Amino acid sequence: MPLGNPFTDPKIASNYDSWYYSRGKKAAAQEKSLIKDFLGFFPQAQTLLEIGCGTGYFTEWLNTLGVRAWGLDRSQSMIYQASEAHQVSCVQGDAVVLPFSRNSFDLVAMITTVAFLENPDQALVEAARVARQGILLGAINKNSLLGWQYRKKGGSIWRAARFFTPRELQRMLSKKLTKEYRLVYKTTLWPLFSGSSTLPWGGFIVMAVIFNRL
Repeated sequence: MPLGNPFTDPKIASNYDSWYYSRGKKAAAQEKSLIKDFLGFFPQAQTLLEIGCGTGYFTEWLNTLGVRAWGLDRSQSMIYQASEAHQVSCVQGDAVVLPFSRNSFDLVAMITTVAFLENPDQALVEAARVARQGILLGAINKNSLLGWQYRKKGGSIWRAARFFTPRELQRMLSKKLTKEYRLVYKTTLWPLFSGSSTLPWGGFIVMAVIFNRL
């Protein structure tokens, strides 16, 4: 991260989930709805690793969707909070040096993770290494009202973030991944409207990187 890892702060970790149940409740519901839809691109997936799982909020939810989800996070404070707040299996580790062998999981998910990585391109390489079927990315869109709001908000969390556009994510993937894949993405229209679209200016990007099966 450009400004250090804010998630090592135990106070941030202990309060992190509160956003999902208060001001962020509607946004989180839209994000989860789109992620659930995109899981449909991987009908045979049974296992999933969420990199940057934080408190395990999404990891626990993913476990209700028919996949067995594990979480990984670099922050010990977040891992501790995950063990306290959610029924999830999490390990501490670094996204750019994953402690798993090749093809260990059917899917890898990175939900609002790439914004907080010093080397997101290398993290994508590692995600592709341990995933058999593909990658699910969730990211705040730099070219959106939501992205502008977060940049304006700043604070210990968002001033450390680096947002991307759909095109920038596509370019990063095309440069770094050696596996053949096809790519699909949509964006949520929150906070302007409900639902999602293929428009590139929506607030939250969900992108499926679907590996070609040999």
